[in-house]
Amino acid sequence: MFNGSENYDDDFFKPLEVVGATALNGTTWFDRTNYFENVPTPALERTLWLESDRMGHLLGAVTQEKLDNQIGVVQNEKRQRDNAPYGMVEYRQLEGLFPVGHPYRHSTIGSMEDLSAASLDDVKNWFREYYGASNTVVVLAGDIDAETAKPLMEKYFGDIEAGPALKAHKSWVPSRINNTIEEMVDEKAPQVRISRIRAVAPRTNADADILPLTARILGRGKNSRLYQALVYKNQLAVSVSVSMQPFELASMLEIEVTLKKGADEAKVHSLINDVMDDYLANGPTAEELKRAKTSIVASSLRGIEAIGGFGGKGTALARSELYTGNPNAYAESLKRLNYASAAQVVEAATTWLSQGYYQLTVRPKEKYTTTASSIDRSKGMPEVGTMPDLSFPAIEEAVLANGLKVVVANRPTVPVVTMAMQFDAGYAADAGRPLGTASFALGMMDEGTARVLRLIFQQRRNALARVFLQALTLI
Repeated sequence: MFNGSENYDDDFFKPLEVVGATALNGTTWFDRTNYFENVPTPALERTLWLESDRMGHLLGAVTQEKLDNQIGVVQNEKRQRDNAPYGMVEYRQLEGLFPVGHPYRHSTIGSMEDLSAASLDDVKNWFREYYGASNTVVVLAGDIDAETAKPLMEKYFGDIEAGPALKAHKSWVPSRINNTIEEMVDEKAPQVRISRIRAVAPRTNADADILPLTARILGRGKNSRLYQALVYKNQLAVSVSVSMQPFELASMLEIEVTLKKGADEAKVHSLINDVMDDYLANGPTAEELKRAKTSIVASSLRGIEAIGGFGGKGTALARSELYTGNPNAYAESLKRLNYASAAQVVEAATTWLSQGYYQLTVRPKEKYTTTASSIDRSKGMPEVGTMPDLSFPAIEEAVLANGLKVVVANRPTVPVVTMAMQFDAGYAADAGRPLGTASFALGMMDEGTARVLRLIFQQRRNALARVFLQALTLI
């Protein structure tokens, strides 16, 4: 689609880049393939001509040479993905989550064998079947109105055939009573990674609008429950995320945890279960729900500030029309999320997250090597040579006008400055004060500035706090 059409058999980007177009691209995923560009208003007719030519007049320009070139491009992209750390995980996840025959069971990019076997007839038959006008949504977003757009669309796209009638699944969420647990070894993976993934409500189901709240509360950001439990409090993981990908037949909600080296995996599983059980039993707090709503709504609104590209108004309108037949569906979904009660959030989570899950643990491959020995061990141990003299840096001392003692030891080897400040007040200074005051003061050293600390210590006016604050001010 980017290599030329019957009436413009050249690189599709050239005539648009010369007029200042941006965000020219195309993507394909489980449910749809899209093409998009942002163009200046005076270039609209040029863009409609190009888009309609490659949609209605493509096949005469498709050659074996172009097909071979694109097969190579896609295969190279696949190699790059597959050879990256955790690059093979998606294939295992899709096969583990979806049954044989389900369209989502195989990755969109396909296999090397399928790509190599693609023929000109395959390409042309696919195009004829799916690129008809009745199977297409076109969105014009930006500096245009319907009165202007409609005659232009009829002018450029009106002669394109509707295409054959298509049949397709509209929903197929596989049920899972028991959990499925698998493991795999990834030679390039730096750490153990655990993912739990569930097939949940299709994107047109009302629950699909509400489930992202649960995903955000459980595993988005440092305040999320799983991050607090696994990273912050117990320091078992280096990263945690919970995400929901909405699709037409079945959405996917995934918990992904990357473990610290040597972390207790049994403890990780136990904590995940505890957090999930508590959430389903008691639901989100009012503050959690408010924070999740604000974050999602704000992100959505910022997204539609843009015209097109990978998001923006064009994508929101096209997606809504494509999946629901209502271009305003994105706003209705956002409203449903924003007004969801805690009870509705728990009900949706219980409906979809109480089922079994597919879990995949990815482990790094242990790598060991040996070298040839050049040691004659029959000669016994090596002799110990003369021990070197210790060499200490020169010490410089000074006293500031306020009485602060300064000691400097200069060792010019690496460009690093290490600073240590010591106060003549430790646990012994707790005498007559609440036990732990000194420890509390020490713990606050990396928690904020003097201004913040004054607020924190406002209710703790003791001598040690005042000394501590005075010292920070001197610094």
